[in-house]
Amino acid sequence: MGNLLLCLVLYVQVLVGTVAAAGARPPAMYVFGSSILDVGNNNYLPGGAVGRANRRYNGIDFPASIPTGRFSNGYNIADYVAKNMGFACSPPAYLSLAPDSSGPLVHTAVAYGISYASGGAGILDSTNTGNTIPLSKQVQYFGATKAKMVAAIGPCAVNARLSRAIFVIAIGNNDMSVSAAAERAQNKSATDRRRDVATLYVNLVSNYSSAITVQCTARVLSPMGECWHSLNQLAAGFNDALRSRLAGLAPRLPGLVYSLADLLGFTRDTLADPWASGYTDIVGACCGSGRLSGEAECFPNSTLCADRDQHVFWDRVHFSQRTAFLIAQAFYDGPAKYTTPINFMQLAQS
Repeated sequence: MGNLLLCLVLYVQVLVGTVAAAGARPPAMYVFGSSILDVGNNNYLPGGAVGRANRRYNGIDFPASIPTGRFSNGYNIADYVAKNMGFACSPPAYLSLAPDSSGPLVHTAVAYGISYASGGAGILDSTNTGNTIPLSKQVQYFGATKAKMVAAIGPCAVNARLSRAIFVIAIGNNDMSVSAAAERAQNKSATDRRRDVATLYVNLVSNYSSAITVQCTARVLSPMGECWHSLNQLAAGFNDALRSRLAGLAPRLPGLVYSLADLLGFTRDTLADPWASGYTDIVGACCGSGRLSGEAECFPNSTLCADRDQHVFWDRVHFSQRTAFLIAQAFYDGPAKYTTPINFMQLAQS
């Protein structure tokens, strides 16, 4: 295991590796997960049902105001985690590097890292099947990348770099959303629901020991616009299971150090006192249409807010650029209640 650090960010999960010395930039960063970390992989997936953000107004606050494939008005959480670790932004999307051509891929993987994150992805292969890159496939892509790196610079050099690299994993929110939606549609008994939830937890943990927190993004699904509490409860329960799993996993993996970050808690605190963070709108999306601008995705003909930094949410399910910045900042060196047992900065300095 070497000195690999596991840092899990919820709604996301984030794996973070050690830094060679305090203040030094890690050699590379590898990103896995769903849409809140995707920087453009979905742009290259075929099919009309694939979720993409390669159209305006996405990227309106990104340099040159271009839509990159990020589900955001600008940078996303992966970008700001990377910035805190000394990178310019998130590494590029795997599918943008023409994986069949090893030259650009290997150079980027060695020098900066790669992002395998894909909008709509889940821990389970069954989540949004056919319209995303599931976690298992992302891991396969990483394995293929590593094999090309080994062929280029040798196993010893690759292993040395990977042992000091940053690994970011953000996955699970879509599994929770799909499961919760199915429960609502089927109107099952309380006993059946509890059984289904227990099965889901087992499947998620067994497929990947990762963290999940689902923030209050489903307001438009409720007649009164309140949070979809059952979805948050589902995520909170899994967080407890994850916390226990990580505590038991660390002693069995020599050198493993981790930071478990609570995005659900951070989001709840932000929504409870939005003025403290400078927000004026915690309910509606900045880009969208319909009630609360949350009944459709962000399209070129959508309604666009003028005060994007004062909105928690960019579209109906994704954070605004400013929220992504505050999340990464809180987990890097913010209040201790959001990370356990240490924060991201302590990981970087360990």
